[in-house]
Amino acid sequence: MSILKTLTDTTFDSVEGYRMAAEKANDPKLKSILSEQARKREALVTRLNGELQRNGEELVTKGTTAGALHRTWMEIADMFENGDEAAAERVEEGEDYLCKKFEAALESPDLPESQRALVREAYSEVKEGERLTNMLEAQYD
Repeated sequence: MSILKTLTDTTFDSVEGYRMAAEKANDPKLKSILSEQARKREALVTRLNGELQRNGEELVTKGTTAGALHRTWMEIADMFENGDEAAAERVEEGEDYLCKKFEAALESPDLPESQRALVREAYSEVKEGERLTNMLEAQYD
């Protein structure tokens, strides 16, 4: 599996994570922020899928098994926590994971030069999401 495909899979998982967190949140403002982040991530997945298509790779249309397991864990953990706090915590955890994936990809000599600019641009967006979720976690903790 290519590095770009792995990143696209993981980014798709983040869309699902944001959607789930938005559903769990009680505060309308938090719901709105999380829903907007899901939309931004969907747009990022579309751009990443475009590059996959240009390279003749299969498009990402569903999440990974690891992502599904994480969302199941979120549901179980959320039963014992405040909805807003849990939603903010879970997306922050997911953003940390996603950032690490992009950082590793950018450090890899196996990432084709033709994809580096797109991955750098995507990483910038992911870092922005991580900063936002760090603020949300602090606000709702």
